[in-house]
Amino acid sequence: MWRYYPELLSSAVPRYTSYPTAAEFRPVDAGFHAAGFAGVGAETPLSLYLHIPYCDAICWYCGCNTGAAGHRQRLGAYMQALDREIGTVARTLQGRGRVRSIAFGGGSPNAVPPIAFVRLLERLTLAFRALDAEMAIELDPRSYTPEWERIVAMAPFRRVSLGVQTFAPHVQAAIGRVQPLDEIERTVDSLRGAGVRSLNFDLMYGLPEQTDDDLAATLEDAIRLAPDRIALFGYAHLPSRIPRQRRIDGTHLPGAEARFRMAERGYEMLVAAGYQPIGFDHFALPDDSMARAAASGRLRRNFQGFTDDESAVLLGLGATAISSFPDRFVQNEKNVGRYRGLAGDGKLPGALGVCRTEDDRRRGAIIEAILCGGWAPFEGHPPDADTRGRLQPFVDRGLCSVGENAISLKDGALPYARAIAACFDIYRHPDAQRFSSAI
Repeated sequence: MWRYYPELLSSAVPRYTSYPTAAEFRPVDAGFHAAGFAGVGAETPLSLYLHIPYCDAICWYCGCNTGAAGHRQRLGAYMQALDREIGTVARTLQGRGRVRSIAFGGGSPNAVPPIAFVRLLERLTLAFRALDAEMAIELDPRSYTPEWERIVAMAPFRRVSLGVQTFAPHVQAAIGRVQPLDEIERTVDSLRGAGVRSLNFDLMYGLPEQTDDDLAATLEDAIRLAPDRIALFGYAHLPSRIPRQRRIDGTHLPGAEARFRMAERGYEMLVAAGYQPIGFDHFALPDDSMARAAASGRLRRNFQGFTDDESAVLLGLGATAISSFPDRFVQNEKNVGRYRGLAGDGKLPGALGVCRTEDDRRRGAIIEAILCGGWAPFEGHPPDADTRGRLQPFVDRGLCSVGENAISLKDGALPYARAIAACFDIYRHPDAQRFSSAI
């Protein structure tokens, strides 16, 4: 049973999909972006992430950089710019690197017209010689048409993530995402029939109007449909930063203690159903590759969350996509119009970024290890007095132990993992609105 210590969860903290986090990114130019490619060797393992910032319908809870796909001319212009960026990046690489995986996210990649998406697939595989790459995609069940069924069956998509969030109709109405259970069931049957071997559900707790019983019923339905992975996220309500969230009545949101209880209920139900906990908010069936990676100590964390991808370099393509190189992070221009202009002119569209110092890499490795495995060695660099001081409240409550050589989380520490990891972050800001709740 988890113990609730509200004072240890009172500060909002990053999700640490990178370190330094995107909050530390500063303006950079194309030269900074290009320099990231300098360390890519002939056989460097690469992963590609393509961001499609469009959806057929905009959900009110969503914090992603996405807009409505209703203006087909605008979407077509974006796809042309993405094609140009693919060509620019491929020329910059000059045949170096080996693409192991390609992921499509957003937004909703299936907001793209099927024929345009097929052309994108062809362009990618030819430009990066990626015929053998493993492919993954995020799909919106509401726009999973027969044409898209054929694309999934034709393309080598073996990993698919579905945005589900909740099966409770009244909660769906409160977040602007109505999708009946039978619609999800049909989509799951189609994906399984197409050969998808790893299916993920994105679910959420802490939503408006959501009760403990609503969450339990959603989890029961999810368990019955048996996705290989489940991500159970806490809803982050930041209406001052995300205007679409202003349509959600903040007075109807569960409080902090209720959110904690929901997270614990979700953990207990999924573990009882045979799912292995992965980090602090993911779960996977034992035979799934992510569960195997966690069991063998190969679990990683990057801009796509927890992953079994061990590629040394992640290249982000599309507006707002982030590239990860060993010595730097680079984020593409966020504004879609400006992105189209840069990419259309054949320029690398990196607009924000940060170099990673040796200290950044050490701290980042500790943060990643805490979140992925609950244990982190200090590799000859034990925490300084300030860091130990920040960790002491967690030590006093028996949530972790800190020695000269390593830190280890204790039983019941999972809901505090991000807060404990944040003790190693020297860039933390006092502005709590920058990040989501710790649970």
